[in-house]
Amino acid sequence: MTSDTITTHNSSPESRWRAVVNRDESAIGQFILAVRTTGIYCRPGCPARTPKRENVLFFDTIAEAENAGFRACKRCHPNAPSPAQRNADIIQRACETIENTETIPSLDQLASEANLSKHHFHRMFKSTTGLTPGQYARSHRAQRMRQELPAAPSITRAIYEAGYQSSGRFYATANTSLGMTPTSFRQGGTGERIRFAIAETSIGPMLVAATEKGICSIAFGDEPGELVEHLENQFPHADIIDADPGFEDIVSTVIASVENPSLENNLPLDLRGTAFQHRVWNALREIPAGTTLTYSDLANRIDAPSSARAVARACATNNVAVIVPCHRVVRKSGDLAGYRWGVERKEVLLNRERSS
Repeated sequence: MTSDTITTHNSSPESRWRAVVNRDESAIGQFILAVRTTGIYCRPGCPARTPKRENVLFFDTIAEAENAGFRACKRCHPNAPSPAQRNADIIQRACETIENTETIPSLDQLASEANLSKHHFHRMFKSTTGLTPGQYARSHRAQRMRQELPAAPSITRAIYEAGYQSSGRFYATANTSLGMTPTSFRQGGTGERIRFAIAETSIGPMLVAATEKGICSIAFGDEPGELVEHLENQFPHADIIDADPGFEDIVSTVIASVENPSLENNLPLDLRGTAFQHRVWNALREIPAGTTLTYSDLANRIDAPSSARAVARACATNNVAVIVPCHRVVRKSGDLAGYRWGVERKEVLLNRERSS
């Protein structure tokens, strides 16, 4: 999926004027307004008194406004980075510090480098990234571990290359972050037993696959062979086998969820991802059938209002279709946007849910 969470105000002077009247900060960076009577240009959301419409001109850039003879407002400082951009730069530097430091930096250290109080820095970091600094550090190390494991000469070497200071700390969370033992992950799923079945549904062929922990993949496609190839690429050395008769109940439950979205299920899942991705996927499962949210709505639900784009990426990496219903997230405009299993399927699912 892709995100379209930022309202655009470039289409007409009328939409830009509405943004000015509403002091819409999401329009910052999209245009500049200038006031003929004062000779000043501002950014949208400026706290100064709203000028009369007939005195306002709109420019696409600061350079255009200055070339027309206008000077910068001393209240909103449009020729300086916006507060949101300054905060984003602070968090970006903090993330780089976390990613490039062998030992996870303390909250005191990160806040001091940002010249902020611990409380303010912690709140700003979580609002921007959707994670606390500690969660971000652990998530980053887990991601590095997934990258290091396949090619490292040993698991121990990979652990320390990923930034863990002890093997114990890594093994304590390995199954959650990798979805399987480190040895199995390193060997492309060697030793893992993954059962799968392909069933026909009203929206095309569907593959359902599960480990001993639970369902690890639900995918749609046009050809059964493509679905099996995708699963084999995920786990090139796993023992991928046709499902036994007992697996039919699981597949039937998934089919029922496709055909009748109002039905509830308690299927066990084997979801593999970062802490942030799990928060997004959990929030997706709480969206009632027949309703939709925007990426911004979902970001607010997980208390990460500034991370709508990260939310969109988490939706795009969801490997369990329908049961983790990323199809219930739409663009702010109401457009369905991209869907890894096809926008047509997304439209069918949503229409079916609304009418059930």
